[in-house]
Amino acid sequence: MESYNSFRVARQQIQEAAKILNLDEATIELLIHPQREYNFTMHVRMDDGKVKIFQGYRIQYNYARGPAKGGIRFHKDETVDTIRALACWMTWKTAVLDLPLGGGKGGVCFDPKRMSEHELERISRAYIRAIAPLIGADQDVPAPDVYTNPQTMAWMMDEYETIINRHQPGVLTDKPTQIGGTEGRRDATARGGVITVREACKQLNIDPTGKFAIQGFGNAGQRAALLHEELLGGGKLIAVSDSRAAIYNAEGFDAKELVMHKLKTGSVKGFPGAKEIPHENLLELDVEVLYPAALENAISSSNADKIKAKILCELANGPTTPEADIILSKNGVHVIPDILASAGGVTVSYFEMVQDKYSFFWEEDVVHKTLDQKLTQAYKTVHEAQKEKNVHPRLAAMVVGVARVAEACKLRGWV
Repeated sequence: MESYNSFRVARQQIQEAAKILNLDEATIELLIHPQREYNFTMHVRMDDGKVKIFQGYRIQYNYARGPAKGGIRFHKDETVDTIRALACWMTWKTAVLDLPLGGGKGGVCFDPKRMSEHELERISRAYIRAIAPLIGADQDVPAPDVYTNPQTMAWMMDEYETIINRHQPGVLTDKPTQIGGTEGRRDATARGGVITVREACKQLNIDPTGKFAIQGFGNAGQRAALLHEELLGGGKLIAVSDSRAAIYNAEGFDAKELVMHKLKTGSVKGFPGAKEIPHENLLELDVEVLYPAALENAISSSNADKIKAKILCELANGPTTPEADIILSKNGVHVIPDILASAGGVTVSYFEMVQDKYSFFWEEDVVHKTLDQKLTQAYKTVHEAQKEKNVHPRLAAMVVGVARVAEACKLRGWV
């Protein structure tokens, strides 16, 4: 696979949108740079008594529309440019959904699979000690991302509250419900994606009950498998993949059984009745809907012309390169870009912030209904921009997001 610098890709997307919007040079210069970056080391004592040093990051890309919002990754291959790109995309994602938030992202460079539970807790708490002065419910609100989860957020919230010596559950989102989390957060990213697929099928007159495939079978991929049939009234899941295997069955998989197998064994590998296929072949299957739900740059100029899906719903961050966008658009593949398709998670995180602030929590059906309204409206706004500007869907979404952030920057007098 070709090598891409995610932040260079993100900047290119901004400049393309800025050209359509006729933004002035100062505004463009402001939007292509993070507003604040924090780069630090953490010393953590391991179970064997030895101290290890870890590299950490927190980037607040833009906060013109509200507090920075974005996840924390624990990943051995994390780089500052990846964090910059993800923080950048979060800025447009919150703007496309018209949430009163900015964009941020953070990470720690290490392999969490090699750590014990106690070591993960100590690393989580050390991370919060390093960034405590930089975050807060009205400043920067982190959440889970790759290899972090609600338990990680519980440790981090406890450490933060210990430091400030008062209760502030809204400092982090996607917490366990027992300590300020919200109902409906577990499946929010996938639910939002499937809602946008439903809306796309309506607009494009595509059968929503046809075949679909999922690349990446983590939390978002598993939830999409379960929700696709529920929200769209049917569908045949014919292929899924994770880091260990890609599997295929022309007759379709039982989504619930497949998820149970993944949770039990740690992989989709070895699922009864499945045929293993090369990972790259999954992306090229003839399906109505393809969900890329893994890492960045999975679809590039080297494989975009082989994509046969009618709808490509990006549950991952940055799975498609700019060159691939042009090829997909030319070939009639309707891409629902990540800053729209995967925005269900941050939308329900915003609902969690609201609930934490008022200490009044919503029923799950209220969360689902409100999420549906927000994603449906966002899809319509982006689709209208696509028709008006005659551009591909990602550029349309970028135009919507960049325009809203640029307007906030101008109103504040920054440019």
